[in-house]
Amino acid sequence: MNVLIIDPDDARAALVAEGLRLDDSLHGATLHIWPRFELARLSEINPDMVIIACESPDRDTLDALQIAHEHAPRPVAMFVDRSDANTTAQALEAGVAAYVVDGYAPNRVASILSVAAHRFNLMQTLRHDLSKARADLAARKTIDRAKGVLMTSRGIGEEEAYRLMRKHAMDSGRPIAAIAEDILAISDLLKKRDDGC
Repeated sequence: MNVLIIDPDDARAALVAEGLRLDDSLHGATLHIWPRFELARLSEINPDMVIIACESPDRDTLDALQIAHEHAPRPVAMFVDRSDANTTAQALEAGVAAYVVDGYAPNRVASILSVAAHRFNLMQTLRHDLSKARADLAARKTIDRAKGVLMTSRGIGEEEAYRLMRKHAMDSGRPIAAIAEDILAISDLLKKRDDGC
């Protein structure tokens, strides 16, 4: 396991590293310590987890963390000496899975990292489910629009239009949403031709 510790304070970074070494589940983990978050170097070590310790996260760190989270999500735990509601919200929006204010202690690192990893996995599952639900809804809307085109152009009912699309999808080995997209594209093309474009 690769763990990246980001802390501008060498003494505190050493305490964080010591806390990780006390955790048997992290035995053999490779620890990397950086004084600041460097987005450009992140891919060099490709950490499995990021731990950030600081007095209070600055805007640049949170922005870089947000970009990193969008490209390669990973669990992030942040230990800060002080915070306000706005900074806490920004950290969570940037992908921080565990945000601990004035609560760092070496013997608590393992449990906090465990919570961060579980929360990260839960959030990833929720994001995936939301993305799938959105894609399913978009596909359903496309299918409904294509049914409307078939119903109008062929003078058939909704069930018959769906049956035709489903049969074509099965015959061609393609998803029904792809068939619906084709129908809509052809319909748009014919409308443009009829409009003289």
